[in-house]
Amino acid sequence: MSEKLIPAEELAHSGPVRFPNESAEYRAARTVLLAEEIELRRHLERVAAQRRALPPGGEVIGDYRFEGEKGKADFAGLFGSKDTLIVYSFMFGAMRERPCPMCTNLLNTMEGNAADIMQKVALAVVAGSPMERLKAWKKERGWLDLPLYTDLNGNYSRDYFGVLPDGSEIPAYNVFTRRDGTIRHFWGGEMTGDMSDPGQDPRGAPDFAILWNVLDTTPEGRGTDWYPKLEY
Repeated sequence: MSEKLIPAEELAHSGPVRFPNESAEYRAARTVLLAEEIELRRHLERVAAQRRALPPGGEVIGDYRFEGEKGKADFAGLFGSKDTLIVYSFMFGAMRERPCPMCTNLLNTMEGNAADIMQKVALAVVAGSPMERLKAWKKERGWLDLPLYTDLNGNYSRDYFGVLPDGSEIPAYNVFTRRDGTIRHFWGGEMTGDMSDPGQDPRGAPDFAILWNVLDTTPEGRGTDWYPKLEY
């Protein structure tokens, strides 16, 4: 049995932090917010535990072919020596002149953590553009560690929702496992634009974009009319 948790309100009221010249009104509102933040942290952990407890997903049996910076690979080759694989579908198809700015922003963050992530699991960034274009973009952005792959026949991108039936691209995020020689899908983001709440841009949860998480701590928030650009 798990240890009983102290109520969030009790923890919030016992917090020692006080900032210079804050008012009693501010402290009261901040304490209520702190209790909600504690509950959010706990909810995130409950969701993560529920995700880890998922039953085995569908076996990966498609004809998936890739080209990486070191040559061609099948799906099993993306795992390397690891038993878990994260695949991010990068919106940079062959018809795009430049890649998606929001994907690029997210991958900038992932690049900074790629070497650490790959100590634990395998990581692959898959796009529809030819490898030479991907390598040129990687050089332009100064990425060193992100492993980029071209989806040679498009099958992976179509099957795992990086490319929709109408040909449009979306930034799919999928996790796969290899256990006893069998590769299975473990988890993928499934929140679509139709699931957005009123007044919000489409987003999943957890939100991997540190940009939005940082802006969420500010009085202006994310806003509704600004997105990152490839150049400023």
